[in-house]
Amino acid sequence: MASNPGSDAALGTQKPMLSGSPRTKRLPLTEQEAFYMNCRAAYLTVFKSSLENIISKDQLYLALQHAGRNPSQKTINKYWTPQTAKLNFDDFCIILSKEKPTSKSELLKSFKQLDVNDDGCILHSDLHKYLTKRGEKMTQEEVNAVINLADVNANGKFDYIKFCKLYMTTSEQCLKTTLERLEADSKLRRQQFGSHIEGSPERDPSPVPKPSPRIIRKNDQETVSSKGDSSHSLLSATGKFKTSVSFTITMSANRNRDSKLTEPNLKDWQCVQSKGCFFLEEDGEVISHQYKMHIPQRSVLYLTIKPLNLSQTEGKHSPWLSVDTALYILKENEDQAEPQLMCFTELRNREVFGWTGELGPGIYWLIPSTTGCRLKKEIKSVTEEAQLVFRDETGELFLTSEFRSTLSEIFEIIDLDGNGLISLEEYNFFELRTSGEKCDEDAWAVCRENFDTKKNELTRQGFMDLHLMEANDREGDPLDLWVTLHSMGYNKALQLTEACPFVINVYAERCKPRIKAVHMEACSGQLERAICKSVLDRSDAKVMDGYENIIVHTCNYDTWITSIIENKSDDKVIIHINNELSKNCVNNRGLNIFAVEVAPRSTMVCQHVMPLNERQEWIYYCVYSLIS
Repeated sequence: MASNPGSDAALGTQKPMLSGSPRTKRLPLTEQEAFYMNCRAAYLTVFKSSLENIISKDQLYLALQHAGRNPSQKTINKYWTPQTAKLNFDDFCIILSKEKPTSKSELLKSFKQLDVNDDGCILHSDLHKYLTKRGEKMTQEEVNAVINLADVNANGKFDYIKFCKLYMTTSEQCLKTTLERLEADSKLRRQQFGSHIEGSPERDPSPVPKPSPRIIRKNDQETVSSKGDSSHSLLSATGKFKTSVSFTITMSANRNRDSKLTEPNLKDWQCVQSKGCFFLEEDGEVISHQYKMHIPQRSVLYLTIKPLNLSQTEGKHSPWLSVDTALYILKENEDQAEPQLMCFTELRNREVFGWTGELGPGIYWLIPSTTGCRLKKEIKSVTEEAQLVFRDETGELFLTSEFRSTLSEIFEIIDLDGNGLISLEEYNFFELRTSGEKCDEDAWAVCRENFDTKKNELTRQGFMDLHLMEANDREGDPLDLWVTLHSMGYNKALQLTEACPFVINVYAERCKPRIKAVHMEACSGQLERAICKSVLDRSDAKVMDGYENIIVHTCNYDTWITSIIENKSDDKVIIHINNELSKNCVNNRGLNIFAVEVAPRSTMVCQHVMPLNERQEWIYYCVYSLIS
């Protein structure tokens, strides 16, 4: 059941649906609106929200780079004066309107002046002299960073044609990917950016951004040009990184399909099972059921998790079956504030991930996880909306067969214990997901009086009738029904695209384990700490040269690769990540190039990477660079 249209939960869920309605026509973007869209894309590559301010020169430099600009230090100093404390999004838009992007031809023209042999290369000795003697002089460390770039340097020469091509491709791809993310993410589209709000599809004149009163600019009327020194400032961008480390891992085709998970002889073992689901939120965050498991005595256990294969209509698309799943097992200890990571299901046999080992008696947390590489927001929108209800010749309302089939799938998903009935506890997980509210005992009693139940639990037919009543209450308007469907991960074509139901099996050799779903929460916090711990225990670690407190850890699990960043220093750091040269790879962030901020004395998951096509070789090549 969904909440009434006046509730906060209903409004929060309905808005994205209405904004994408086929009845709403979206006019082509004006030149000004396209400019604002590009500004947003660049800003959100560096910051989580438009409400965040630029608080340093480094952040301004990075944001301008992601907008395809090529700022010299002179340009940065023009907008970040000694009196500047911060810049907001509107200020950023003004800067971009004045600083035009450098074209590839302009870059090549600048470099060609140093190409004495006219072969597309510059001798390192000539490049060194140019970068240290002319214009904005670079330090020896910055020059070395340029000369040591593996892909554009060979035999004592700098290949400036390849460098320009790589730079332009990187910039264009970064902007394109972020624009796609904006288009797919309705929450970001509705977000206010400075003075500019993307409202209804009907055209509203966009207000002109006003500069922040905190910024003092003496030369606002001057025309700024960075055209004359394009190559020098571009190379300065490379030198802006204080230090870098890179990782290269080549994975053979089908390697992660090898049967490394071996099922023990389960004869006479006792088994318990529970279902659950990963749900994708509007902001891309994943939430799922979380469980507690009780083991009465020491025993060998075999735990598995895999996507749930629903009893669907033949031929219906099942995209969630390719989503990776994992289960982290943590033990509660009275003398420790945090549960202790014991193990996780890293071994795989086709779609099943599992673990076999011995656990002592006690209470354990089972935390499901997915990398997010394959469970992502649907980018391609569905234009035609499925019909949910209809009236016969007498005017009586009925559910369509397609909608009944979908409700049957949802029933399977929320029937966590798999007994073919929905208990109050199971129904409340459904209610929390779709309306944000719980059903109390009194309301459940009314439900049992009006709909088909068995052993005080709701039957499949009762679940269907419940939604038919909801449609009748709205006189056939399916609005609330769509809120329910979208909350459960279904699109307008009734395809399950933004959720992944799964099933957990626990086998014990010497005892009867118990498992119970206790929460439905974001896959962060406790899970993030567990992932970091598992990576730290077995990773390939590289220390940032000259910054021994900044360590990048990368762990190859065969099926996926996880990297974390450990900051042992007392200051926050910003790390620039570049996956542009990876092949046949997809990461959970949806961006090949991005930046992360790591808090002092903390460890964070940077990214998960998986193959796009498991039947082909995939190469993970990532460069981590310290900005500040």
